[in-house]
Amino acid sequence: VQLQASGGGLVQAGDHLSLSCLASGLSVRRYTTGWFRQAPGKEREFVAAVKWDGGSIAYADSVKGRFIVSKDNVKNTVNLRMNSLKPEDTAVYYCAAGGRIISSTMKRDEAYDYWGQGTEVTVSS
Repeated sequence: VQLQASGGGLVQAGDHLSLSCLASGLSVRRYTTGWFRQAPGKEREFVAAVKWDGGSIAYADSVKGRFIVSKDNVKNTVNLRMNSLKPEDTAVYYCAAGGRIISSTMKRDEAYDYWGQGTEVTVSS
């Protein structure tokens, strides 16, 4: 199983950026997929996730209304559209997939089985 995240970069506050995570070895039709991030000196935190059946989507309060998570069952990707970026969004963003996640555990990193290598997002003020 591989999760290949891409799309990170350096942007200014207020800009937008789109991340994509290509899954191989598993199908996003059957796995709940999500995004987490880790800022320098901080613990990894949940960002957004979409349940395998698309029936539930969760966001961290800090990104709600600005970020949009989606998945493409044909391309086997999970995507994160980040709007109105803030300097505090600066972090390495990781995609993750889990096969036994229910709605109540979507925000918990220990619920995910597979992790990508991360893509760095830097937002300048």
